[in-house]
Order: sequence, then C-alpha cells, then structure tokens
Amino acid sequence: MRNHRSQPQRHPRLATTEAAVTAIRGIAEEYGLELTVADDIGADQTSRRTSAGLFTVLDADGSLPHEAFVELGGSPAVTVQLFPEDDAKITVEGVEFADVPRDAVPAFLRSVYGGLVQVRHRVFPPRSWLVVSLPGDETYKELVFPGALTPWLARRVR
Repeated sequence: MRNHRSQPQRHPRLATTEAAVTAIRGIAEEYGLELTVADDIGADQTSRRTSAGLFTVLDADGSLPHEAFVELGGSPAVTVQLFPEDDAKITVEGVEFADVPRDAVPAFLRSVYGGLVQVRHRVFPPRSWLVVSLPGDETYKELVFPGALTPWLARRVR
C-alpha cells in the first residue's frame, strides 16, 4: 500500500530492467553488500507471461521481455523482483512491497539501508506495519504479520 502525503518526487527514469539492475548494483557497492542476480529473458520465461505459447520468446508487440531477481546480502534481508511492466516487488525481512514503480526502486533501497524505515505498532487491535519513507514525502507501508517480527524489524519498532 503506497501512501502519498504530498506530490511524490519524480525519480530518475529507468527505462529497462537492465538499467534498474545497474542502479541496484551501484547501491550494493555504495553500502558494501553482496549481490546475486538471476535474469529471465523471453515471454516463455518471465513469470507474468503465463499465456505465452510454447517456444514463444517475443511478446505480441515484438518486444523481448526481461525480468530479474536480485538478492542483496547482509542485514536486512532484501530481494527485488523486477518485472517487464515497469514495476517491482521488494521484500524486506519477509515483508513484501508489491507494485513499487521500477523508477522508485533505488530510492526505496537507499531508504532501507539509510535507516529511513520504521515499524509502527498498534496495541489494539494488535497490528504492525513496516513503513519506508522516500524523499519527497512518498511512503510505502505494508502489514507485518504476527510472529514475523525479526530482530532487525524489532529494532525499528516505534
């Protein structure tokens, strides 16, 4: 769930999946993180192309879809799945943020590794949310399921 308190900041355009992977590599280098990348290229390989025919590599428009799965080493545990449709799913310590615009992925990761995250907790009814604040008052918030509060998440409870 993405909340906007004001007009979200325009992020630099990442026109391709490869451009996003390159940006993530830069962030991994900046924060001294190990990086593993798995690429799926072709309509018959990408996860959202379930209707692609057997041995069909190109989309109907002639494009070659490219999807990537990036795993960043260290703490917190972070993975990024980049989709050909200009969006991504970012998982932080088991908490999934779906439908993050591909252009916002670098800012999202900088916020996570830069400490701009918190876990907000409500006592009744008991609920916790992981909140990631990006520059420009753009905020992403997802529910942390009961029992899923890892030590890294627990240190960020507010």
